Amino acid sequence: MKKILTIITCFSVLLFSGLVLAQGERDITGPLHDEIVAAGGQGGSVSGLPELALLQQRIQLEEARQIRSGNIQVAGKQIQFSEKANDKLEFKVNNAKADTKLQIRQEVNGEIRAQLSNGKNASIKIMPDTASETALTRLRLKNCNETMNCTIELKEVGQGNKTRLAYELKTERKSRLFGLFQARMQVQAQVDAETGEVIQTNKPWWAFLAVEPEE
Repeated sequence: MKKILTIITCFSVLLFSGLVLAQGERDITGPLHDEIVAAGGQGGSVSGLPELALLQQRIQLEEARQIRSGNIQVAGKQIQFSEKANDKLEFKVNNAKADTKLQIRQEVNGEIRAQLSNGKNASIKIMPDTASETALTRLRLKNCNETMNCTIELKEVGQGNKTRLAYELKTERKSRLFGLFQARMQVQAQVDAETGEVIQTNKPWWAFLAVEPEE
């Protein structure tokens, strides 16, 4: 019985080795060719690479690509990415733009995601133009521009398992304290980058004493 089991085991190992060898002898052409060559494959061939190295190579080829600059199409919208100072990345859709310090990656299916500090990858389904419009509506404002010190940042909010990705719009708005005295009010709103819902809005503690005309 032991001899039979030994023979079966040896046959299985030989069969598996043959399949791996056959898989490794294929040549790869197209977009992956140059990357295979860079990894040590000759002429785009994966023959000669150890099994583990081959597996690692395939995983790396299928990983999402980090975005630093250029234009891409997502859900019918053209997004323009550009690098800025202090390791910031700016991405713009139509006339709305947002900055971020997060790593943005594009999946093989075209979806874009950001890596969070808890190791999770969050989908960016809401673009800056939609997020800006949602936040401005909630704050009863019409525009977000430099004269209003208005900024939009894509960032992490929350902690631990509750960490998620959101656009944070910060701006100044005019108000009248007690309805009489002009005052500048710092306001902000956060919009979930995946669902588009408003997470929260923040105003100064004295906001209930002020009149906020729609701008």
